[in-house]
Amino acid sequence: MAESHSAAERAAALHALLHRYAHAYYTLDAPLVPDAEYDRVFRELQALEAAHSELQSADSPTQRVGGKVLDGFSPVRHRVPMLSIRTETDTSEDGARAFDKRVMKELAKELAKDLVKNTPAEAASTLQAALFESNPSSVQVFTSSDAIEYVAELKFDGLAINLRYEAGVLVQAATRGDGETGEDVTQNIRTIGQIPLRLRADARAAPQVLEVRGEVYMRRDDFEALNQRQRDKIAAGEANEKTYVNPRNTAAGAVRQLDPAIAAQRPLSFFAYALGEVSADFKVQSQWEMLQAFRDWGLPVSADARLCSGADALVAFHADVAARRSQLPFDIDGVVYKLNSFDQQRALGFVSREPRWAVAHKYPAEEQLTTVQAIDIQVGRTGKLTPVAKLAPVFVGNVTVSNVTLHNEDETRRKDVREADTVIVRRAGDVIPEIVGVVLDRRPADGGEAFDLYKRLGGQCPECQSAIAREEGEADWRCTGGLFCPAQRKQAMLHFASRKALDIEGLGDKLVDQLVDAGIAKSLPDLYRLGLAKLSALERMAEKSAQNIVDALEKSKQTTLARFLYGLGIRHVGETTAKDLARHFGTVDALMDASTDALLQVADVGPVVAESVHAFFAEPHNREVIEQLRACGLSWPEGQAPDASTQILLGKTIVLTGTLPTLSREQAQAMLEAAGAKVAGSVSKKTSYVVAGAEAGSKLTKAQELGVPVLDEAQMLGLLQGA
Repeated sequence: MAESHSAAERAAALHALLHRYAHAYYTLDAPLVPDAEYDRVFRELQALEAAHSELQSADSPTQRVGGKVLDGFSPVRHRVPMLSIRTETDTSEDGARAFDKRVMKELAKELAKDLVKNTPAEAASTLQAALFESNPSSVQVFTSSDAIEYVAELKFDGLAINLRYEAGVLVQAATRGDGETGEDVTQNIRTIGQIPLRLRADARAAPQVLEVRGEVYMRRDDFEALNQRQRDKIAAGEANEKTYVNPRNTAAGAVRQLDPAIAAQRPLSFFAYALGEVSADFKVQSQWEMLQAFRDWGLPVSADARLCSGADALVAFHADVAARRSQLPFDIDGVVYKLNSFDQQRALGFVSREPRWAVAHKYPAEEQLTTVQAIDIQVGRTGKLTPVAKLAPVFVGNVTVSNVTLHNEDETRRKDVREADTVIVRRAGDVIPEIVGVVLDRRPADGGEAFDLYKRLGGQCPECQSAIAREEGEADWRCTGGLFCPAQRKQAMLHFASRKALDIEGLGDKLVDQLVDAGIAKSLPDLYRLGLAKLSALERMAEKSAQNIVDALEKSKQTTLARFLYGLGIRHVGETTAKDLARHFGTVDALMDASTDALLQVADVGPVVAESVHAFFAEPHNREVIEQLRACGLSWPEGQAPDASTQILLGKTIVLTGTLPTLSREQAQAMLEAAGAKVAGSVSKKTSYVVAGAEAGSKLTKAQELGVPVLDEAQMLGLLQGA
């Protein structure tokens, strides 16, 4: 007997401890102990209940997860109907002002009725006429300075739930259903950590009966993490797995999951905001006080709720939430205004099964249904091929959306978007619109095959018919006709004219835009065919400026092979790789004819770079542009590929720092690279030497710390001469 009494006391203590830990973790977001300690206490309670089954109660933390799989949900008759709230569809500030005006008018009527009711009989008829018949404004019940007190809250996009507590213990949870009858989802609701199985009584005692109404929802980050787990399962080949469309539907589906163990795997959250049935010992007098009572009892309440006085405060709340809406961690579709005073709520009552004392003030819809009319392929400035869904225009998130990017082939296939599909389009705040899912039930019987970009295009760029390619591990297909493709003209010209390439001074964004948009320059060789007359005719181009451009183009004709190769804009070929290719092959013709195996012999050139270079020069359009550039007078010193035996610094990495006595940084770099060295910008353990001049800074310090040999200019020259 003593042992049983001791076990009961220990179980009660463990209950209280675990409830306190859960409240701090789930509701306050301030864990009191590490997860391991919570698990230890939880396991102790499990063992205790296993040994003493009579100690297992409905509010035990061990009852959050588990229970038998249900055959179906039992109906629950709501003792107080779960009615809907009237929606104010005017999304401007006028919606808030209209509600305040309507409430003020209705409260005035109720107050006037009381005045008439409590007026002596001989004066009642006169007062009634003044109020309701001859001149309603002759008796002013509210003045312009009066302000009604409201509570403004967020309108969560989730699933409404009624929680019934008796003697502080959660005994039942039910969905809204049709407002009169819902479904018993108690087992699943127990799995939500934020919902207390027993109400706290530290600050105030809970009433004998308390029905709490609120919203089960899913945070955006939890939703994305859940979908990532689903994508991982699909990628691993697991059968019957899918990704979810949006947080709201996913939360609702989890609550109505017949297996509570599966429901427990869905990351659900909860906010409390309203009452159902309460016993007579419930003494709260206002909405705001009720929210505070919920907090005291351990129920999660949104921190965004605000006590407001008058229409201006409602307008300010609506605007503030609108500005923050896209940054909220969960979805909302509006805000809710409620009269704060319960007495005033009772005075106004209901109409058409909607409370007259509350309204939902919507924002422009963030999600809408529309249909995919076509999937086009756009070519970007860098050759990236992007599928774009052409939609039947739909108004969503305060704008009309008719085009939505699908990003790449993999994303299009993951969402399984096809032409003629009905899709859900989302736009939150200023975020770019996106398709979040396909309504498969509405897919036409002849919906066609899954999207295949290569097959759709026949392997050719839609702009220039050059071959398209996708590197291993890359999500994007790209056009290989970089120098020829119309979609890439501006980017190709700007890169070609950049300082590390041909360094054509004055050829910037605005001028390139003018030349391309006017059809004057369609490819790189056209730049060298520009004359003073064509340039001078451009808007805001004086003759002197035009002459400067002509001179800069002429000057750029004398360059180096490395600069020319870098200027071609070959994918993965930066300044250093261009120098390595120029040194290794010596001539552009030798490079153009090189196989991937030959390219792999170049220092620091791996399979990805080799394939990219080979594909670029295999494209006839690119070869044609190079030949035209040569015909326009571009030239550079060429020769045989250097003999590796003469490159005494081949394989060495050297860093330059400070000011050398006689050589510029560029001269020293050229000499070192001619000897086969790689000149790097930072010092590491792989650095062979650091050449330091006057005012050498952190690179010298780093070299000394790592023990890298440090040379002055004279020692560098000696190294180059083999000394």
